[in-house]
Amino acid sequence: MIPSVVTGLFIAAAAAAWGGDATNAPPTAPAPAANTNEVAVLDTTDGQMVIEFWPDVAPNTVANFKKLARQGFYNGTAFHRIIKGFMIQGGDPLTTNQSNAARFGSGGPGYSVNAEFNDRPHERGVISMARSSDPNSAGSQFFICLGDASFLNHKYTAFGKLLKGDDVLGKLGDTPVDPSDRGEMSVPQTRVELKSVKIVPASSVK
Repeated sequence: MIPSVVTGLFIAAAAAAWGGDATNAPPTAPAPAANTNEVAVLDTTDGQMVIEFWPDVAPNTVANFKKLARQGFYNGTAFHRIIKGFMIQGGDPLTTNQSNAARFGSGGPGYSVNAEFNDRPHERGVISMARSSDPNSAGSQFFICLGDASFLNHKYTAFGKLLKGDDVLGKLGDTPVDPSDRGEMSVPQTRVELKSVKIVPASSVK
């Protein structure tokens, strides 16, 4: 079941649902010094998770995620796709409005970021970029692994890992779901909100 889900369906990230002008272009030259001492604090309906970044293997992906987070792009979005034991997926700006439910999974920032496939394994707590069948179609949507997903290695851009909040990840992953239009058991029965994503110094997180 899971492999068929991944092929061509992981997201349609090319939709220009949020912006699309030059100010929203993906960053291409992240500053290495600044990338090594910052983390992301994800505030969700079930608590907070803290993510460390891997700029050494996915510099442009990390820079893009931080850029969007600092713009408030992710605030008020939702984890619209949850597959128990596999992953939780979010980052679609369309999810800020429930009236867009039929299009959840198709939103993005109006541009794409080239893949940065690397040797970091997809395992529990790893955050990676969602995409369509085009390897270079990632934009804003991401997923966090709930368990081993080694079949995604070298096919999706892993760019960080959970530092704190594994219990929160577990709660999110256990959210009751209904079948999607494709019959995939992945649609949360209740809204699972990503209230905010903040980029803060790692030293500020206890």
